[in-house]
Amino acid sequence: MSAAAAKASAVSVIDAFTDPQLLGNSFAGDTREAWRAILSAAFGLTLTTPRARLFDHLAGGRKPPSKRVRELWAIAGRRSDKSHTAGGIAVYLATIGAQLDGTLGRLTAGERGVVLVLAVDRVQARVVLSYIRGLLADSPVLSGMVEKETTDGVLLTNGASIEVATNSHRAVRGRTLLAAILDECAFYRDESSATPDVEVYRALVPSLATTGGMLVGISSPYARRGLLFEKWRKHYGRNDDVLVVQGETLDFNPTLDRRIIEEAEADDPEAAKAEWRGQFRDDVESFLTRDVVERAQRHDPLELPWMREHRYSAFTDPAGGGADEFTLAIGHREDETAVVDLVRARRGTPADIVAEYARLLKSYGLKTVTGDKYAGSWPADEFERHGIKYVSADKPRSGLYLDLLPALNSGRVELPPDPRLASQLIGLERRTSRAGKDSIDHPPGGSDDRSNATAGIVTALSGPQRMSYAEALKYAL
Repeated sequence: MSAAAAKASAVSVIDAFTDPQLLGNSFAGDTREAWRAILSAAFGLTLTTPRARLFDHLAGGRKPPSKRVRELWAIAGRRSDKSHTAGGIAVYLATIGAQLDGTLGRLTAGERGVVLVLAVDRVQARVVLSYIRGLLADSPVLSGMVEKETTDGVLLTNGASIEVATNSHRAVRGRTLLAAILDECAFYRDESSATPDVEVYRALVPSLATTGGMLVGISSPYARRGLLFEKWRKHYGRNDDVLVVQGETLDFNPTLDRRIIEEAEADDPEAAKAEWRGQFRDDVESFLTRDVVERAQRHDPLELPWMREHRYSAFTDPAGGGADEFTLAIGHREDETAVVDLVRARRGTPADIVAEYARLLKSYGLKTVTGDKYAGSWPADEFERHGIKYVSADKPRSGLYLDLLPALNSGRVELPPDPRLASQLIGLERRTSRAGKDSIDHPPGGSDDRSNATAGIVTALSGPQRMSYAEALKYAL
């Protein structure tokens, strides 16, 4: 054990967060008492009377744990110092905590223990990593434990490391973890999964099993579903080894100007309820269930070839570049079923994508495509260059989704086996405004490019019965 590690080995989490020689320079001040109360309880420490009152307020009246909990879930409003605190917990668990609870001793020879921090995206991952590096550099004692800084973390002299990554269940599997920290886990998104937060959690539990490491989730709340909500529903106020705490911004940051919150509440009460009051939103609910979407998917193939006996329609959702996908869906109708033959999605130069899609449309005998009427004039002009007429949709996106819902629920849609399409459809949310109007949209940080094109083609195919190619030929004769 290094001299730095030896000096820190008998220090509690609260000592570490208040000692200027450790992490106290960054977490000093009375404004962080709520976090001190939570961490004291989470690590089984005796609470002072003021902290016991704070804990009672934040933990739904449950008793403070008598020993370190298996999981800690902290639900807090915005500007509650969440990511900074997540970084501090990661540093503690990789240094002092790893010595105190003996997790490093449970590793095999030559194995490096990892404290893994998962962020909602790359930008937030960089923010958390900056906090971690800053906390270590600012600590006269812990800075001596830094062996090497890497692009995504820090290697420590005690055989542990801290790594920061975006949320992915693939990156977690097969690793031995000392601890795992989920930053803003209510907002995890993955194009290939409709429930990335749940899949990450399921992958983490076995990775923590060898060491008995702690799992920490810190996030603002969102809708009344998902991993964070389920943890709150099952454990908030319960006396077990999963500690769930919940508080508003002013509980964690009492110096914040109240007028900011009041103005937010006047503008959008439901959004402010989650963002500042730390409560789950009541105005957001799932639009489609997983069972409905999966039941509509055919087993294969991903794309159906053109067939003479069918009459096809197409719908496109143009994108101007960047992260959005430029999508195209082609489908036909068989009796009462809207069959989605294919959904293409491309990123790149829009003009090149239009040229590719125009060739595809012509291969299905199409000279017209319907598309988003809010895309401006450039899609119509570009498709026209390739001999394809672009017709603006009569309905906005929410209208298309409201038409898609009964068709899917009644089993009158056949979808391709596209995991990203399924994920986008399952992730759609229905929001109800104060005026009682429904809108359908993707969740924060999510995507809906493939689902938009699919809703458009299903709406087009679910209208009045279309004549097949054979019927049209017979009528012409």
